[in-house]
Amino acid sequence: MDAFFASVEQRDFPEHRNKPVIVGGSPQGRGVVAAASYEARKYGIHSAMPASRAVKLCPHAVFLKPRFDVYREVSHQIRDIFYQFTDLVEPLSLDEAYLDVTENHAKIPSATIIASRIKKLVKKETGLTASAGVSFNKFLAKIASDLDKPDGLSVITPDEAEAFIEKLEIGRFHGVGKATQTKMESLGIKTGADLKKRSEVELVKMFGKAGHHYYRIVRGLDKREVKPHRIRKSIGKERTFSEDISDLQWIHEFLDDLSGKIADSMDKLQAAGKTITLKVRYKNFETVTRSQTLSHFTHAKEELAEVAKNLLQETEAGKREVRLLGISVSSLNLTEGGIIGEQLELPLKF
Repeated sequence: MDAFFASVEQRDFPEHRNKPVIVGGSPQGRGVVAAASYEARKYGIHSAMPASRAVKLCPHAVFLKPRFDVYREVSHQIRDIFYQFTDLVEPLSLDEAYLDVTENHAKIPSATIIASRIKKLVKKETGLTASAGVSFNKFLAKIASDLDKPDGLSVITPDEAEAFIEKLEIGRFHGVGKATQTKMESLGIKTGADLKKRSEVELVKMFGKAGHHYYRIVRGLDKREVKPHRIRKSIGKERTFSEDISDLQWIHEFLDDLSGKIADSMDKLQAAGKTITLKVRYKNFETVTRSQTLSHFTHAKEELAEVAKNLLQETEAGKREVRLLGISVSSLNLTEGGIIGEQLELPLKF
């Protein structure tokens, strides 16, 4: 979807159309940009940017709080359109998904035609525009989807792939973040052609396990399948505070409250986990995590809170001011079919 959150707001509130709309936190606080309309992007505003920075770039921008319930509803509408063509839909977020249309319900032999029909249906049923990328693997389809935004449709065929990848700027490679891009460019790797000159051994030495991935994708090799059922790996929540916190008693009470919310979420999913991770971000944005893996599954509020408080002792919270705290639970007892059985411990005495 194109500027999804912002586009929904412009659709629902005509007074915001053709204006720079920013969805996210307040520019007076520590909020961040969740989405920016294309009118706002012209000023250099992008997602994850501090709202205080965004308002400096565009003082007349319209700042709106997110309405996630509405975005989810629209996302479900769009997902239903996808399922008209294929059951092989792998959601990445509310506004993005992979579709495998090799075999499809409409018996259409062209993925490009299917993408065009989906775009038209999305526009008709939601009033919003989407961009589509069509290719023979996930890596190239993802890149293609970003080539002609907004309202674009781009195709990369097998015959075109090699030349396309070689000309592609390294920063456009999906999976290459800013830090990796900077490192690659410092090593003289600025395009796909430059990356292709490096051996797999060299890339692994420079980038670790990711080197294997870079070696394959620059050659157009990506065998990942579209997975319609994704196993959830963790459940967690975090919060950025409006003021930096140093009061340990207050932090303990906050961790109690946060543990309760996570426990509620786990109950709704009928989930439990073994690994509990505490995330602490200090005033200077330095972030640390501390984890503990239990011998058993848990979803109990009291146990989550107790472990989180113990992990807190391994940080400098209280001595240093804190701007964000978060708790997540992983090693979940979830599979594609739901909950798996738990090995129970036998009592020592009968």
